Order: sequence, then C-alpha cells, then structure tokens
Amino acid sequence: MADRQTFDLTRGPILNRLLLIAIPIMGTQVMQMTYNLIGMFWLGRLGGEAVAASGAAGMFIWLSMAFMMLGRMGSEIGVSQSMGANDNEAAKRYSQSAVLIAAAAGALYAALCLFFSRGLISFFNIQEQNVAEDAARYLSIAGLGCLPMFVASAVAGTFTGSGNSRLPFYINALGLGLNIILDPLLIFTFGLGITGAAIAMAIAQSVVGALSLLALFMHKDRPFRSYSLPLIPDPVKIKRIFIWSAPIAVESFLFTALTMIVSRFIASFGVNALAVSRIGSQVESLTWLIGGGFASAVTSFTGQNYGAKRWSRIHDCLGLSAAVMSIWGLLVTVFMFLYGRNVFQIFLQEPEVLRLGAEYMRILAFCQLPMCLEGVGASVFRGIGETVKPSIVSIVSNVLRVPLSYFLSVTSLGLMGLFIGVTAGACLRGVWMMIWILARKRRLPVADEAAA
Repeated sequence: MADRQTFDLTRGPILNRLLLIAIPIMGTQVMQMTYNLIGMFWLGRLGGEAVAASGAAGMFIWLSMAFMMLGRMGSEIGVSQSMGANDNEAAKRYSQSAVLIAAAAGALYAALCLFFSRGLISFFNIQEQNVAEDAARYLSIAGLGCLPMFVASAVAGTFTGSGNSRLPFYINALGLGLNIILDPLLIFTFGLGITGAAIAMAIAQSVVGALSLLALFMHKDRPFRSYSLPLIPDPVKIKRIFIWSAPIAVESFLFTALTMIVSRFIASFGVNALAVSRIGSQVESLTWLIGGGFASAVTSFTGQNYGAKRWSRIHDCLGLSAAVMSIWGLLVTVFMFLYGRNVFQIFLQEPEVLRLGAEYMRILAFCQLPMCLEGVGASVFRGIGETVKPSIVSIVSNVLRVPLSYFLSVTSLGLMGLFIGVTAGACLRGVWMMIWILARKRRLPVADEAAA
C-alpha cells in the first residue's frame, strides 16, 4: 500500500501537485489520441469509406462514455473527498460501489452494441450500404470492450482520487502498445480490414481492464491495504455516487447524442464530409483530451482540499489552472489554424477532403481556448461536489448548437455553416462556465478551517 503522504494533495506546491497528477493523465489521453490517429492512419489506407464507417460506429463508443462516467466520477469525487477528510474506509466503500456500478453499466452497453448494432447505425442514414454494414460490424465487435473499459475507468478514478494517476498511465500504455501491434496485423496481415481494427480495440480494452483490477487488489501502490468487491454494495454510497455522477452522465450523453444529430447533418453532405468530421474530431482532441486530463487532476486536487477544508488552495488552484490551460488553448488554436491541412494529408489524400479539412480546422480553431477554460471551471465544480451546475451549462449550450448548426447549414455557407454552429456552441459553454465558477468562487471561504 502506498504511503499516504506520497499522494497527499492538501500540502505542498499547488502547481507541482497538479502536474504530479495531470501529467500521467495527459499522457494517457495522448496515448488514446495516438491510438485513434494510428487507427485512422491504417484505415485510411483502406480508403475514406473505412474511416467514415469507423467514425459512425465510434460515435456510439463515444456515447458509452456517458454511462462510464457513473463509475469514474463516483470513485474520483468520493475517494478524493474522503481521503482529504482522512476517512479511508469511506473512500474504499466509494471505490467498491463505483466499480460495481461500472461493471453493470458496461455489461448492459456491450449487449446493446452486440445485439442492436444495425439499428443503431441506421440512425445516421448512411446512403452507401457497404459503409453502413462495415460500421455495424465494427460496433458489434468493438462494443464488447465496453465492460472492461468501464471497470478500468472506475479503477482509474480510484487511483486518481487518491492522488496516484501514474499507475493507470502505465496500464494504458501497455494497452496502447498492444493496440498498435494488433491494428496492422489484423487489418492487413490477416486481411480482416475494418473488422480487424474492431477486434484489436476490444482485445486491448480487455487487457487494460484486467490489469487495472489486478493493480487495485495487488499493486504495492494501491490506495487500500485490503480490497474486495462485495456482492451487495453500500446503498448510501451508491446513492451519493448517483447524485454526483448522474448530472455528468446526462450531460455527457446529451453532448454525444446531440453531436450524433449534427453528424447526421454532416452525413447528408456525403462520405467525404463524414470522414473530415471524424479526422477533425481526433485532431481537436489535442484540446479536450489534454484539457480533460488536466481537469481530472483539478477535480482530485479540489476534492481532497475540499474534504480537508483547505479553501485557500482551492482558490489558488482555480487561478493557476486557468492560466495553464489558457496557454495550451492558444497553442492549439494557432496549430489548428495554420497547419490543419498538413495534418489531414497524413491520413487521406483526396483533394476535396483536404480542402474541406483545412477549412474545418480554421473554423474549429476559434473555440479551443473557451473549451480549455470550460474544463477548468467544470472540474472545480465537480471537486466540491456541485456537479449539476456545469451540466446545466453544457446541456443548454449543446442543445442550442443543434438548431444553430442546422439553420446555418441550409444557408449558402453549407457544410461550413454547420461547423460554425458547432464552434459557436463550444465558445458559449466556455464563457458561461468561467463566469459561473468565478461567481461561485466568491462565496467559498478564504481562510483554511484548520488555521481558523
């Protein structure tokens, strides 16, 4: 079992403590983005239709993240606040309950993907029948990885909440390495095409899930000396986890569902437009994956200090986090605006795709800074257990972007109008979130209770 002080976020330099958690999480997120980009690179060798098919199926894998949040955020918030209050037994019960919730949700979602893949893919109304068939097959196989993926996420939330994000990073690195090896082997060597990519994903996720559980039970840096999964979880902790996590899950579900509606609009412009959206979303993940990694660190940091009633550290954390993520957001903005076309050339060579991709990147560049600030504000809210407020911001903003995107798309702007609507919705979320968290910050105590 790890030394409590090793991962104590209530003491020590704030930025150092944040980076101690954030860097491994960011590394994990970068690895995930790298895997997605490598997967698209190999699928791009099969053509734009393969990329479009994996993109359509990938939307439902993305949708699963909403249900995955039940376990992830429940363990992260519960463990961090309880450990900040020096109540390790409560932290363990939160972790146990979160893992059981994750296992149940993952099993249900995997069954949904397996038995209803064709019906789910039909939502996009893809006109090319072969693309629709490939997407359904990809989803039915890749969806099997949801159970281990959900469990691994809840376990990662436990480690991160305790202040140790390094171990989940190492486990995910092994999963990525396996995926990188399996992708070309199954896609080309065994001639399985897009089916091979789905099998590679499911195998890698299963390995990560198994290793995560082993780490929680046996690794020397595990947060609890003894650990077990009871047949009957703690009903009090289950209730509190749902109070915290349900707003985040609903927010994530609606965000993805509304994005899928927008993707259906995009699909009406043809397979090239869908492929552009797929690649563009992965490039944009430079912001929301890295930003999300830092935000997860902020949630754990805020949670531990909230539990310990160290208010001054929460105030300082908000200012430092906003400054760091602003710098990152501006760097990504410049990169996307100037080099978007170059990135697209790595994956696809069709002139029309490159033209659309370059325009798409220039438009999306303008919402990267607001997205980074949104993550900071939402993570502080979640760390103090107020998860409803950031969910309101996200839900309302994302609902508004759907009609805005549609109406702009039927003007002379066409597909670019649709992308402008998406960007405007992201800008609204970021600005609104920061205004609200700054207002909430003024109502937090300033002096630490321990010093009072």
